[in-house]
Amino acid sequence: MLPDEIFPGSPADWLRHARSDLALASIPLPADSLYSDLCFHAQQTVEKSLKAILVHLGVEFKKVHHIGYLLTLLPEEITASLPVTAAELSEITSYAVMFRYPGGFEDVPETDYRLAVMQASKILEWASEFITHT
Repeated sequence: MLPDEIFPGSPADWLRHARSDLALASIPLPADSLYSDLCFHAQQTVEKSLKAILVHLGVEFKKVHHIGYLLTLLPEEITASLPVTAAELSEITSYAVMFRYPGGFEDVPETDYRLAVMQASKILEWASEFITHT
């Protein structure tokens, strides 16, 4: 049975989960696997890093996977220091759902996968630094 109310957890909890997702995104591609599955974890790293900051700031958010939406909840002075552009981060949103199930999509090219992991790593580091120093 699910609880009636979901508690947001601490920023440290969110960052721990983000680090775990980054570790999963960074593993070598197992035989007969898809880069899109690893990209899902890169997207989760970004999402959870942003949610860690929102929790740190006391900003409530909907339970969504949309990076662009999460970015709109952050104050402009914070998003101004993003190490990756908001447009690039919004593109990562597609890895949350679109590629998770079969049908109509080719796997993500290795170059796109490597870019997603690099961007996720930068956002996690940025979020960790922000939370540590504010």
